[in-house]
Amino acid sequence: MSQALHPMLNTAIKAARTAGAIINRASLDLERLQVNTKAPNDFVTEVDHAAEAAIIDTLLSAYPGHGILAEESGSARGARDSEYVWIIDPLDGTTNFIHGLPTYAVSIGLAFRHQIQQAVVYDPARNDLFFASKGRGAFLNDRRLRVSKRTRMADALIGTGFPFRKGDDLSHYLRVLETVMKSCAGVRRPGAAALDLCYVAAGWYDGFFETGLSPWDVAAGSLIVTEAGGLVGNFTGESDFLHQREVVAGCPKIYGQLVQLLAPHTNVARGAADETAA
Repeated sequence: MSQALHPMLNTAIKAARTAGAIINRASLDLERLQVNTKAPNDFVTEVDHAAEAAIIDTLLSAYPGHGILAEESGSARGARDSEYVWIIDPLDGTTNFIHGLPTYAVSIGLAFRHQIQQAVVYDPARNDLFFASKGRGAFLNDRRLRVSKRTRMADALIGTGFPFRKGDDLSHYLRVLETVMKSCAGVRRPGAAALDLCYVAAGWYDGFFETGLSPWDVAAGSLIVTEAGGLVGNFTGESDFLHQREVVAGCPKIYGQLVQLLAPHTNVARGAADETAA
């Protein structure tokens, strides 16, 4: 890749690789891992905490005036009022990691005035680095990424994530899943949303949808998708997905068809309908 990387992107890559080294070392001895439960089926390990601390240390040593929004520590570190906010998931796919299933990633996105500008998703098990700067394209290692060219939902491979936390509306999700499964060529569920979005960017999936996600799950991956020529939104196709807890992504033609299938199931519409019914 001939172009010079943005200095903030370079810092994010350094932070992601540092965290990846911590994760890879820990993966060699999972028996010794300290696992705590945040909530039923929602796990956090000492590795999540160590990786997050290393990421934040790296970012704040370069940019002490920036804000932080991180999965394990929230906004406890960093500046409170900066227009720059780093959105961090130190280990997306913790449940996979605990079991030795090598599908997990470090996700780091930089928002400026609520718009994602820089993105890194690092898969330490495969040493795959997905990254993007706004307006400069998306890459996997040194290869430019483009979303797939598929146009028919019947030919499409769609990624998803299952609801797993107590209180998630499983029956609602299963109705959505049934709708999609009947329409496409196949559905996959590897278990790390940050990587799922990168798989859309790489053209390995034609689309992806999930509910119950937090900003740190999708911040970096969403920019990587759009810089690879894809679209990202909530279930009704609007760009307000970071805090909506629902996301759909895809190559343009499949994205449009996914939105048509998912729009009747949006949380936003259901919330309004529930209030009317009450």
